[in-house]
Amino acid sequence: MNTLTLNPQPVSSGFRVDVSRGERIGRVSSEWFSRPDDERYLNLTELYDAVRSRADRATARTVESRAVRVEASRDDAERLSLIVPGQDQPIAPTHWSFGQLCSLVGAPASYMRQLPAPLAGINLQHGLLSHRAELVKTLEAEDGRVELRAVTGPDYGRIWDHELVAAVMRIAGNGTGDTMWKVPGVLDWATMTHNPFVDITNDTTTLYASDRDVFLFLVDDTHPIEAGRLPNGEPDLYFRGFYCWNSEVGSKTLGIASFYLRAVCCNRNLWGVENFEEISIRHSKFAAQRFAHEAAPALTSFANSSPAPFIAGIRAARERIVARDDEDRESFLRKRGFSKPETTKIIETVLDEEGRKPESIFDFVQGITALARTKTNQDARLDLEGKAKKLLERAA
Repeated sequence: MNTLTLNPQPVSSGFRVDVSRGERIGRVSSEWFSRPDDERYLNLTELYDAVRSRADRATARTVESRAVRVEASRDDAERLSLIVPGQDQPIAPTHWSFGQLCSLVGAPASYMRQLPAPLAGINLQHGLLSHRAELVKTLEAEDGRVELRAVTGPDYGRIWDHELVAAVMRIAGNGTGDTMWKVPGVLDWATMTHNPFVDITNDTTTLYASDRDVFLFLVDDTHPIEAGRLPNGEPDLYFRGFYCWNSEVGSKTLGIASFYLRAVCCNRNLWGVENFEEISIRHSKFAAQRFAHEAAPALTSFANSSPAPFIAGIRAARERIVARDDEDRESFLRKRGFSKPETTKIIETVLDEEGRKPESIFDFVQGITALARTKTNQDARLDLEGKAKKLLERAA
């Protein structure tokens, strides 16, 4: 029987991994690639201070649409401002809030941005006067001048970015290794070794915030979990990770994804991912209550949870033999909706990577996820990954 254990003591060096197994997830890499230096933070304290400071400077108010005045100067054809009840100074919309305002009144933002400000102002004013919802919720921030950071419907349930960061800090401290949760290390492709001990720099950090969102990715890569053995006899090692995101101005939902993974490469792709779970919360009327009752406790629960169920699931999948000959293998896959070419490819992939044809549930799951990685179409890839996940869950 395979040995499956959690390392109770942190490792002191890197450890070898097999990233040909499990899924590859590129969400963190997309964030890493698109963030300029001023959106990157080296620890959670700096990140929290930044997003809390902008919240402290912000004012939210709900006003009648008809009471909002749009002003534009003929002397500056590119600028317009809003006069909002309760605010003495004109408010300058940001690129994001201008798009939201256009959406609320049913005007195409891309077209409106091409118009001179006076003409765009006339169209927006007409839209506000005839806005059927009658009320809008604004989020204004003062930093030298008053900006309109967001404009939404009156039932928008705001979850502040600093609330999410604070929830993460309760389990992860500063995110730099003062707890088990930290910015991840880096995979060395030459030796296939994941090194947890990498300096946190602008290039390696996974803590991000812009003027419209926040995104955090942390792992516990100093306590790898041994979940059986590789074909060469070495341990198959995993570690836990999660990422979460939010936008207090309405550009995205709040969400948390938790998983086990085998490595993170230098461009922040996640390799060898297993047991991926995700929850999301729309910014609807009761979003703040849902965050308090669902999202924040979910973070704490994952941080404190035992890997035993995950380990047990891997063990069950490894031990459950479902095919002993080629006829069994083909029948097993075809009955689960795989085409004949897919069936052949899955079996050949396992033979190539494991040195034998698939026999256990775990073998088939590895073959299916390997096939999924070859798909350029996202829907096809997600469909295959979903089938692999269901197989693994049924084996547990």
